[in-house]
Amino acid sequence: MTQTLLIELLTEELPPKALNTLGNHFAASVAEGLEKAQLIDGTPEFTAYASPRRLAVQVKNVKPVQADQQIVKKGPAVASGMKDGQPTKALEGFARGAGAKIEDLKIISDGKQDVYAYEFTQQGKGLSELLEDIINQAVKKLPIPKVMRWGSSTHTFVRPVHGLIALHGSEVVPINVLGLQSRNQTLGHRFLSDGLIAIQNADSYAEQLKTEGKVIASFDERKAVIQAALNQAAGRLNATTAADEALLDEVAALVEWPVVLEAGFEEHFLAVPQECLILTMQQNQKYFPLLDASGKLINRFLLVSNLQAEDPSHIIRGNERVLRARLADAEFFYKQDQKATLESRLPKLSQVVYHNKLGNQAERIERLAAISRHIAAALGADAGTAERATRLSKADLVTEMVGEFPELQGVMGKYYARLDGESEEIANAIEQHYRPRFAGDALPEGKVATAAALADKLETLVGIWGIGLIPTGDKDPYALRRSALGILRMVMQNDLDVNELVQTAFAAFPQGQLNENTPSEVAEFMQARLAVLLQNDYPQDIVAAVLAKKPSRLNDVEAKLKAVAAFKALPEAAALAAANKRVQNLLKKADAELGAVNESLLQQDEEKALFAAAQALQPKIAAAVARSDFQTALTELAAVKPQVDAFFDKVMVMADQPDVKQNRLNLLNQLAQQMNAVADIALLGE
Repeated sequence: MTQTLLIELLTEELPPKALNTLGNHFAASVAEGLEKAQLIDGTPEFTAYASPRRLAVQVKNVKPVQADQQIVKKGPAVASGMKDGQPTKALEGFARGAGAKIEDLKIISDGKQDVYAYEFTQQGKGLSELLEDIINQAVKKLPIPKVMRWGSSTHTFVRPVHGLIALHGSEVVPINVLGLQSRNQTLGHRFLSDGLIAIQNADSYAEQLKTEGKVIASFDERKAVIQAALNQAAGRLNATTAADEALLDEVAALVEWPVVLEAGFEEHFLAVPQECLILTMQQNQKYFPLLDASGKLINRFLLVSNLQAEDPSHIIRGNERVLRARLADAEFFYKQDQKATLESRLPKLSQVVYHNKLGNQAERIERLAAISRHIAAALGADAGTAERATRLSKADLVTEMVGEFPELQGVMGKYYARLDGESEEIANAIEQHYRPRFAGDALPEGKVATAAALADKLETLVGIWGIGLIPTGDKDPYALRRSALGILRMVMQNDLDVNELVQTAFAAFPQGQLNENTPSEVAEFMQARLAVLLQNDYPQDIVAAVLAKKPSRLNDVEAKLKAVAAFKALPEAAALAAANKRVQNLLKKADAELGAVNESLLQQDEEKALFAAAQALQPKIAAAVARSDFQTALTELAAVKPQVDAFFDKVMVMADQPDVKQNRLNLLNQLAQQMNAVADIALLGE
């Protein structure tokens, strides 16, 4: 009879940032092992548990023993199994290896020839025989970068393991894993529980741990409990928590019995930029800062304790005391930084190495300033303002606050720029020149910020690429792919030439510092990244058709993609795409340079009709493209389908007369220019 199987590894405190991943991997691997061992009928149904001191899995409908199996072992062919009425050595060896006698063998067909075979019934193995290896394999598959040994044991795991539960229903499955003998006992909360807890059966595990051990074993359940308690506590203060998913996951991995408490800090700390205070609370203390309705930080915060006390005041006071010291440090750094302006810090950037082949940050600033001036002029922004913002953009790297919290670079630059009396446009550009920092991040706002951000990413991409540090496979230590995607997103929002931008960035470096092929290689790389970016929203063939023309001004790419998608839906599209492909193949065979069509050499009615249709089509497509009405430009092509079909049905393009052949190729070239005015439609459907 099938029953629920429970496996638990009782450990010392597991690494919090990896806990949920470890729990899910362990559970899935055990369930997969049981399925492969044919101890479960159908798809495994399992529940993963992961808390700071345990990894566990509960698998439903596990059999106590495998079903018997009919085994057929195939041996040598009949022709080579007997010689002169006597078994050959090959047949004898097969029988011996199969544990059978010659007379027990049968002759069967393997589909090609008759062979000797041994058929027998293999009795199913019991769960206790198979489970030990299943768990050991699951442990080996865990994504653990570093393992450790403990005591005199030779076993290894991410943390010392002190207990093993293996329960099938209410029966202990006798196994030994990591040097531990299985049992039905575990420990509850380190402080809120006392003594061993005997698990009655595999199904009662989670409830018993909760009621007897003060442990919420499910990671997802603990996380939900914390989130609900945070929301409730914040609601009482008419506030919201300033927390991301990663912090919630980490806190859920640090506690087994979460208790949310409210605490506070002195109001004078709010004079420090709230990003500093929030980062201090989240990163150093794992606290949940609180924001008012306008998004401003208030001097209250929430903490998640792993203790339940009748009077939690001592817990609250202890955490407030620790946080006070952290906030005092942030306040000190902020006040110290204000003693020097951003501009006065610029000479210090010469002491900050950017890359040993590209010089220091001060040298880099000169390159960034030149690039940003050029971009600002192209955008119609004030070049002087863009240069000023760019020159100050890295100055906060040598401040005390950014030295303590590197994540605040740019943010602190904005605050210090305001204190220095710089314009709001410059202050915002300093903060936003790192955007977009990741996929989906906001783009910089305003032309000056865009110029600074483009300069920063272009200089990085071209410079790092130019010294040979090109992304390979899944390795991209300088995040050049991310820089390229950021550049493309910004270029698509503005009327800029991406190839020209790459050339501008290349020219900002001293002659000979970068590989001379850098501009062309980076341009190709950008085209490849553009295809990746666009394929998130459009089919691959549509993207390929638009990018076949290698556009360098990308502000109309989105409109062209939509137009090609609409054209592809037309009933004439497939035939026109095929015709275009045929045209391109014929044009490759041209012996001479293609030119204008000579009407006097048009012989057949079908080629005359196509010429007339192409002549009528040309101004319509040119006008539509000029006003960026790409959909109309493509839709107009549908009108020439009858003439194109008739031409290919009746006209021999590669005629014997050289002048007629050349003229027909000229006609097809004229048609191709119109068909491909927006995109290479020959690629549609591929």
